[in-house]
Amino acid sequence: MARKPFVTAVFTATTLTLAGCSGAGAPSGEAATAPADPGSVSGDITVLTQRTDLVQNGTMKKYATEFNKAYPKVKVKFQGITDYEGEVKIRMNTENYGDVLMIPAAISKDDYPKFFAPLGSTAQLSKRYRFTDKTGVNGKVYGIASFGTANGFVYNKAVWKKAGVTQWSATPRQFITDLRKIKAGTDSVPYYTNFKDMWPLTAWTNNLGSVSCDPQSSNKLVTTDSPWAPGSDLNVIDTLLYDIVHDKLSEKDPTTTNWESSKTLIAQGKIASMQLGSWAITQMQDAARKAGAGPDDIGFMPFPAQKNGKFCATLLSDYQQAVNAHSQHKAAARAWIDWFTDKSGYAQKEGAVSALKSAPMPDTLKAYTDSGVQFVERSEADTGKVNSIDDAAEIGLSKPDYRQKLVDLARGAQKGSLDDFLGDLDKRWNEARKTAGS
Repeated sequence: MARKPFVTAVFTATTLTLAGCSGAGAPSGEAATAPADPGSVSGDITVLTQRTDLVQNGTMKKYATEFNKAYPKVKVKFQGITDYEGEVKIRMNTENYGDVLMIPAAISKDDYPKFFAPLGSTAQLSKRYRFTDKTGVNGKVYGIASFGTANGFVYNKAVWKKAGVTQWSATPRQFITDLRKIKAGTDSVPYYTNFKDMWPLTAWTNNLGSVSCDPQSSNKLVTTDSPWAPGSDLNVIDTLLYDIVHDKLSEKDPTTTNWESSKTLIAQGKIASMQLGSWAITQMQDAARKAGAGPDDIGFMPFPAQKNGKFCATLLSDYQQAVNAHSQHKAAARAWIDWFTDKSGYAQKEGAVSALKSAPMPDTLKAYTDSGVQFVERSEADTGKVNSIDDAAEIGLSKPDYRQKLVDLARGAQKGSLDDFLGDLDKRWNEARKTAGS
C-alpha cells in the first residue's frame, strides 16, 4: 500500500524532551564527512525509514544493490517503521536509533547537534542542495532532504472540463465559482476535505508563501502580531477552506471521509479536487490505472492566487536524512545519504523535486513549468522560533485540530463566525509572541 510521505509543513506543535543520550555518553561532535575514496569505506549500517512499502516490496533492497556497486564494503540494512514518529522518538532516548534516519518532526531544531552528526557547513552545502536551512544550526547542516514537494491542488481534469472550466482559477473567488460549476454540471463532489484522516488538513499550511510569493513568509511569523489579518497568506488560505465548506462544495459528511478511498474516487471522477502536495500525483495516477481510468486525467493546479500576474507554488522539504551522532560508521552512513540523494533516482521515481539544485523539475510538475508557475523555496531558518510561538499559542499550525474546528465552524457544527475565529487566532499568536519571545 502506498503511504503518504512526511507532511511538509515546517511547523511542529510540540517539541520532544528527551532524557538525553545516556548510554555511552554524549556524542563526540565528529562530523559525517563525505568520503573521498568509495573503496576505503566499510561497515554495516542500519537505515531507518517510514517507507515501509518500499522495504516490503524490495525496492529499498534494489537501491542497496546499486549502492554496493560504488561502495562494495558497506552492508546496508533497512528498518521500515509504520509509526515512524512515535517509535523513533522513543528510541532516541537511547543511542540505538540507526546509523541513518529521517529526522523526526518532534525533535527541536536547536537540539539537532545533540543527536546528529554535522554533514558540512551551510555555506558549502547550500550551493549544492535545496532546503538546507531547514536543518542548519550555527552554520552547520545536520540533514539533507530525501526530496521536496510543490504545493497546490490535485484535480481530475476531465471533470473540470465537463463543467466548462478549462483554465486554472486565478483568485479564491474564481475557485469558488468554478467549484459551483462542477456541482451544477457534474455528479462529482467538487472538493474533498479528507477531514476524518485529519493529516490532509495540515497540508493547507504548506501554501504559506504561495499567496504572497514570499520565501520569507514563514520566518516573518516570528515578528508578526496578526498572521490572520485580512489579505495575509493565512487569512486567504483559511478563508478559502471555510468558503468551500460553508457553500456546501465539499462532501456532505466530512466525518466519513477516507484517504485510501479518496485516491480511487478522484481517479474515477467522483471527486473533482483535493489540496495536497505534488507527492500525491503519482499515487492518484496509480489509483487511476488500477481503477481502469486514465492517469492523464490527474492534474495539478497552483493555489488560486497570483502576484504580478503569476501563480506561485511553495517548495518544501520532505523528511531530512541524518547521521546518528553515535554511529560507529559515520563515513558509511554519509556515503549512503550522498549516493541516495545524488545517484539513486529516488526523487525522480517518486515524481518529487530533487534536493539537488542541478536536477530538473519532475515530469509531474510539467504543467507548472510550462505555465510559468514561480517556485518559491520557502526559508525555514526561523522554524525553531515559529514553533515556540505556535506552542505557546496552542494553535498547532501543522496539527489537524485547528482546521477541523474551522471546517466544523463552516458546516455549522460549531457556533461562531469566521471573523471571530481568525481574530481569536491572531489574539493568541500576539500574546504568545510576548511570552515565547521573538
